[in-house]
Parts: sequence; structure tokens; C-alpha cells
Amino acid sequence: MLALMLSLNVSANEELRQYVDENTQRLVQQLNEEQGLFESDPEAFYKRMDQAMTDFVDFRRIAARVMGRYARQTSPEQRDEFVERFKRSLFESYAQALVGSADDFEINVKSASVNPNNDDRGSVDMEVTSDSGNRYQISYSMYRNSDGVWLMENVIVEGVNLGLAFRDRFAQEMESRRGDVDEVISNWGDAVASLNLDDEMDN
Repeated sequence: MLALMLSLNVSANEELRQYVDENTQRLVQQLNEEQGLFESDPEAFYKRMDQAMTDFVDFRRIAARVMGRYARQTSPEQRDEFVERFKRSLFESYAQALVGSADDFEINVKSASVNPNNDDRGSVDMEVTSDSGNRYQISYSMYRNSDGVWLMENVIVEGVNLGLAFRDRFAQEMESRRGDVDEVISNWGDAVASLNLDDEMDN
């Protein structure tokens, strides 16, 4: 029985690793293919990459966690608006860098681990190697939804929990803007731009 359980666990881990590897390489390939579109039509680029990521990244779940306890103060319309602002801020902050280096890095999805106490939760470790030889450790937090599909719900880069970093920034913005949710949502792009994650990862 123990051997069977271990075998099933190893199989589940490898299945998750392969799933993340396939989707990650697919997104990198599409990023390569859409490089020219980013320069000529950024809006079309955003829509195509958004569609490509929807089946792999749960932006709505991530955005809700970023809002944290403040989500209870918002209307469905405000939450929808924040999801879009959140996605847009990520593209605006990082798309230029990704497009500029899409051919200059390699992603190696190393291992996956399904939570033994909850087989709907898992983590996947990978290593990104730049053209100059720099290596970055990245971990995806994954969950399996009610349809049985694995989706990304958080990312940790070089020990920096991006979900927590964004949630802390949202709380700071709520405090500085005296609880005006609409103002925080409207200015979220600037808030993300001022969040210097590169320095945190370097540290």
C-alpha cells in the first residue's frame, strides 16, 4: 500500500511538472512570435497574450488576494475593473523587458510537488538562465479548480513572494489614499511601477 501511494504521488508530481513545462514553453514561444506586434500594436499584443495566459493563470484569484481584506469593501464592478488594471499593469511593467530578451533566456522546469495533504495544491520549481549565464530560481504556486484544471495562483522569484509584495502595496495605497478604492484602482499602474521588485530580488 505504501509503495502504491508513493508511486501515485510520483506520478502526480511528474504530471504537474510536465503540464507546467508545456504551458510555460508555449507562452515563451508565443511571446517570441508576437514580438513585432508589441511594437506595432500594443493593444493587440495585450489581447493575444491575455488570451494565451487565461487558461493557465488565474488572474481573478490573484487580484482578489492582492486586494486582501479590502476586497469585501468593493462592488463586483470594482473587482472586475481591478482585475483588468492588475493584468494591464503587469504587461506594461514587464512586457518590454520580456520582449527584449525573449530569445535570450532558457527555462528549465525542474520539479513539481503536489501537496500530500491536499492534492488540489502544488508547487513547481524552475530555473531561468539568461544569455549571460545568470540563473534565477522561480516557483509557481498552483491549484486545481473545480473543473480539474491546474492554474497558477502565485509566483515566487528569488525568494520574493510577488503576491505578498503586491498585497502590501495595495494596502499601502489604500492607507495613503484614505480608503478610496476607486482611486487606488485607477492609479494601480503607477503603484506597480513604483514597486521596485528588481532591487528586492537582488537583495
